[in-house]
Amino acid sequence: MARALWLRKTETGQTVEIGPITEADLPDGEVLVDVACSTLNFKDALAITGKAPIVRSWPMVPGIDFAGTVKASRHAAWQPGDSVILNGWGTGETRLGGLAEIARVPGDWLVPLPEGYSLADAMAIGTAGYTAMLAVLRLEAAGIEPGSGPLLVTGAMGGVGSVAILLLAQAGFEVWALTGRPAEAEHLKNLGAAGIVPREELASPGKPLVRERWAGGIDAAGSHVLANLLAATKYGGTVAACGLAAGMDLSMTVAPFILRGVTLAGIDSVYVPNLQRRQAWHRLARDLPAGRLREISRSIPLDEVVAAAAELLAGRVRGRLVVTLGN
Repeated sequence: MARALWLRKTETGQTVEIGPITEADLPDGEVLVDVACSTLNFKDALAITGKAPIVRSWPMVPGIDFAGTVKASRHAAWQPGDSVILNGWGTGETRLGGLAEIARVPGDWLVPLPEGYSLADAMAIGTAGYTAMLAVLRLEAAGIEPGSGPLLVTGAMGGVGSVAILLLAQAGFEVWALTGRPAEAEHLKNLGAAGIVPREELASPGKPLVRERWAGGIDAAGSHVLANLLAATKYGGTVAACGLAAGMDLSMTVAPFILRGVTLAGIDSVYVPNLQRRQAWHRLARDLPAGRLREISRSIPLDEVVAAAAELLAGRVRGRLVVTLGN
């Protein structure tokens, strides 16, 4: 029988347990998928630990993404045996998610596994890496190129940050890594970081504008980190914001926007149209060799997910966690 990680609401909070899941438990959808792999994202960890109100429908199977093989399909685009990926669309929040050995979803939510990637490779990228690619594409669309100047990636040891550094370095950018874990400096440099910025330099309230240093960046932190990055962004630069690891608040002035023409570009990965998803995955397959993914990921079984969620929120996880499922 298939297994899943179940979250159930109680009067005092929630319970977490691994138990059976059947096709009768699954929501409506045209495509039934045998799930091979999922990942443990920051949002998943918040849901599993109950640290934030991520789950909005109970009971819930967390997991905002998965990769697997089509078992049955009533959708014209998919046939049994097709290898597919899902990211977002409310899975793990309002709809049973990817930390289960089976899933059923609308066919329009799926994208094909890119050539050259295994299902495990796709989840080593996962929503975090796919989000990083969406951010890179947004910087490119804003005219940011290697000659524009150095870029800063915050939350560098996380999933988004690790993949962003790999992608930007591969594209020829001078990319710097912001981290609160100085012992990981050598690892970040091996990914392609030109240098390290200690997190404490940006973690407290700062001035509205400071010396222009960055052509832009990719921010997974929010709060004071994002405000200080914007204050140090060069004239005409762009910062792509995609996370809130340091907080949802953003206390700053409009000075970077009206005096330096800085752009703050928001990155949503949950409800991105399918065409943009396919473009992002195409670029990932082109620009990020599967071999490099093994430098930023490791696999864990479903039974270790709850403990790993606490470790992730405590900042003790490096890169990406691939959750292996199925037989």
